Amino acid sequence: MPFTEAETQSLLAQKGVGKTVLQRLQQMGLDDTAKLAAADVDDILQQGAALTGSTCWKNSPQAKAAIIAAIEWAKAQN
Repeated sequence: MPFTEAETQSLLAQKGVGKTVLQRLQQMGLDDTAKLAAADVDDILQQGAALTGSTCWKNSPQAKAAIIAAIEWAKAQN
């Protein structure tokens, strides 16, 4: 089930997670807490790079930190 409005706001409150990161996660099908909690950081970064056509998703420490924060948030929700 897609993130509720409350979950969306809570996720956006995580350090480094903004609307663009949330949009990319949703494009990858990681739009609920269970899927996001089970996801692999490196896989998400690889998919993000493929979606954007830019290696910055794979190489950016900020992107990695944001994805780690999102996954940790999702694990705490379940």
